[in-house]
Amino acid sequence: MKILLPTSTDLAPALPDGWEGVAVDARAEIPAEHRDAEAIVLWAPSRRHLASAAALPRLRLVQSLSAGVENIVTAGFAEEVPITTGAGLHSLTVAEHTVGLVLALLRSLPESLAAQAEHRWAGEIGGPQPLNPPEKLNSLVGARVLVWGFGEIGQTVAPVLAGLGAEVRGVARSAGERAGFPVVAESEVAAELPGTDVVIDILPGGDATHHAIDAAVLEALPDRAVLVNVGRGTTVDPVALRAALEAGTLGGAGLDVTDPEPLPAEDPLWDAPRLIITPHSAGGKPVGADTRITENLRRLDAGEELLHLAAR
Repeated sequence: MKILLPTSTDLAPALPDGWEGVAVDARAEIPAEHRDAEAIVLWAPSRRHLASAAALPRLRLVQSLSAGVENIVTAGFAEEVPITTGAGLHSLTVAEHTVGLVLALLRSLPESLAAQAEHRWAGEIGGPQPLNPPEKLNSLVGARVLVWGFGEIGQTVAPVLAGLGAEVRGVARSAGERAGFPVVAESEVAAELPGTDVVIDILPGGDATHHAIDAAVLEALPDRAVLVNVGRGTTVDPVALRAALEAGTLGGAGLDVTDPEPLPAEDPLWDAPRLIITPHSAGGKPVGADTRITENLRRLDAGEELLHLAAR
């Protein structure tokens, strides 16, 4: 039995007995001699690669290393072929990037870098400062953070933020408690916004979340609030975001994802004030991929339930 492993990342899974691993270019069509593969691992595949993968006649497992698999689900794989996600493989790295964006915005790091480029000691940023005055959030201490999309990544970043003094709540489909943090239902999120200092968007893409963070959401937040999006670019209305930043009704924003992506050079969002844009770099490093591949192959052979099976 053959599993195709992408050359787009370094992989060396311990394959169960009877399995052979073959490296293939994730940007190219699958060579004819490997069309007998029964499993494939996908990481940053091109459209050509996805199309040829969907046409593999003996395929029994698609293992994505991405947490979001919208493009894979719609690529044409047979309904009986299970698609498993990389959920959890990016929790640490995305949480790390999320905290970095939040702290950069709150601690005025872009302003400090701009002053440094001018060889100017920015006294307005340093020295004695009040903690989180009404006009400017400057610390996580006592900040009220709302993590919208409280899955594995959200539950990884929440205790880090709490450890720095933030009051953290999650947003999910239903209310309750997860990983020791209070969670509000999506239907009740509007009531939470006026008392929120930081919104962290980790929502998946799709019709249900398209522009979930729109002008109404941004208007409901305090003027000093900041938004960080490490989910999907389509979940934020970019026109409304730029308008809020330019009007001063949003304290700042950090985007690791945009819509469209990559963001065109001429897009006016680049020039919005108090905005940090990173090039979808929060993840990109699937931690524990080898172990996930090995375990799902073992489960496939044993007829057991696969880990992180995607909804079809």
